[in-house]
Amino acid sequence: MNTNLQPEKRWLLPLLAASSGLLFLLSLTIGAQSIPLSQALAEMVTDQGGVYGLILTEVRLPRSLIALVTGATLGLCGAAMQGLLRNPLASPGLIGSASGAALGAVVLLYFGLSSIFPLGGIVGALAATGLVWLLAGRSASILTLILAGMAVNALALALISLLLNLAPSPYAVQEIVLWMMGSLANTSLDDLWLLLPGTLLGWLLLAGSGRGLDALTLGEETAHSLGIDLQRLRWRLFTAVALAVGSAVSITGSIGFVGLVVPHLLRPLVSHQPGRLLAASAFGGAILLLLADIAVRLLPTQTELKVGVVTSLVGAPFFLHLILKSRSEQP
Repeated sequence: MNTNLQPEKRWLLPLLAASSGLLFLLSLTIGAQSIPLSQALAEMVTDQGGVYGLILTEVRLPRSLIALVTGATLGLCGAAMQGLLRNPLASPGLIGSASGAALGAVVLLYFGLSSIFPLGGIVGALAATGLVWLLAGRSASILTLILAGMAVNALALALISLLLNLAPSPYAVQEIVLWMMGSLANTSLDDLWLLLPGTLLGWLLLAGSGRGLDALTLGEETAHSLGIDLQRLRWRLFTAVALAVGSAVSITGSIGFVGLVVPHLLRPLVSHQPGRLLAASAFGGAILLLLADIAVRLLPTQTELKVGVVTSLVGAPFFLHLILKSRSEQP
């Protein structure tokens, strides 16, 4: 198995990293009021209490950092799930992690416990992933895993609908619905610190999975003959996705299609190698979410669009294109 990138494609990771860094800096300056970054940084460092430094510290920096981390998480987890399931249409939510995280967070929001959102998201994601595993069984086929994930997704969405129906007031319903649309607005550095532990642990678990994912491209029997413990690899990836996606969804709400679109676009640029796609998709996810967040600030709407709405407007037509392309390639 050839694991070397073509020479002309070795620029990919540096280019993606530089692009995400530039967009992050641009995100710090763009908003309802553009701010000079150098002056804002000077006010923040020297603690002068200027308005630019305050905007940077309290609004732009948390929002941009959370966009960077969440986008990277969704892209990375999407690439991991597509590699594990060997399905280019897979996404982080396919095994129930995203809907389970949303359910856990909505439950806490319903009971007024918004201060521990990430805990609800992580617990919900882990519970949903565990339920998928129990339904599918230890030696489940890929098709069985996908079907179990769809069943758990349907159950989680039904329970969310039930909570909306039983909400004590229209204001509670509105709060839950707006949160589920996915947004980076009104976030703080406290949200970032709540987001990071589960996310970084998920990243760490995914970091060494590239070899196993590469081996899986040759088939499960061949991967097993190469010394890959498939059950352990599945558990590792399921747990990682549940932790990382659960933490992200708890803070931002549901942001769809990033984990589907980004790996698919970047796969040809890494010679279709799942192990190399992980890092590329992390940077690509950060780029896409930063771009979407910048777009919602610049669009001339009376109320700011939710970033989850923008990613869905971009991702849904792309998903339809993938389906039509897949159908046209069938014999």
